[in-house]
Amino acid sequence: MKTRSSSARLDSKPAGSFALCAVLVATTLLVGGCVNSTEMKIDSLAKPTAEEAISYKIHNANPAVSEDTLRHQEAVGFVRTALSGKGMYETTDADKADVVVDLEYGVGPPKLQRETVQDPVYMTLPGQARVERVQVGTDKNGNPIFSTVTVQEPPRTELVGYRDRIIETIVYEKHLRLSAKDNKPAAEGQPPSEIWTIDVTSEGETHDLRKTLPILAAASIDYIGKDSHGEKVIRLKDTDKDIAFIKKGM
Repeated sequence: MKTRSSSARLDSKPAGSFALCAVLVATTLLVGGCVNSTEMKIDSLAKPTAEEAISYKIHNANPAVSEDTLRHQEAVGFVRTALSGKGMYETTDADKADVVVDLEYGVGPPKLQRETVQDPVYMTLPGQARVERVQVGTDKNGNPIFSTVTVQEPPRTELVGYRDRIIETIVYEKHLRLSAKDNKPAAEGQPPSEIWTIDVTSEGETHDLRKTLPILAAASIDYIGKDSHGEKVIRLKDTDKDIAFIKKGM
């Protein structure tokens, strides 16, 4: 049996086939290279001397969360790594720690989120009519005979406006709160003073806190011991170096 060479087979393909292949390859690369990102709100407060506190011990601020669970141990690990990113360390002697870092995290109840989007509205309009002079025959002497005819152009589609459409989605708020307090006993009934605090939240369709916690912890790194001067909106890609740092751990 004879077979044609690959070059012969390629030469036999029409140019359109190569164009189609190029489009398919480009589409595959775009889809495969898609990187997700997470939008978060972050709000932090800090005293001017907050960065001087470098040793800490972690305290579970939510009594409803068991410290023996895998999720809590993972959360503690993420926070330890985030704190280490700012040069802080967990002291082996808890009594000598500069601050006690209260850790709280969780998922809020489902919320109905409504978003208004605008869909384009198109209308098919009839084509314009025009008059043309065309030859319809010849006379007995062979001279052309002309007549006028009406020619209808093909219909066209035009954008005529936009229509509002409401999209309803169930979302969940995931949150992480870190609050560093002076590692000193209460004096005269007053609790230890707060050195710095960070609140990070993210809303989305997933309620998977285990997946979201390392992202929330990564977002907190740059705000540990700093004042954000109000709520900030930030976005981290899945490939962000801080997320990789948190997931790698200490």
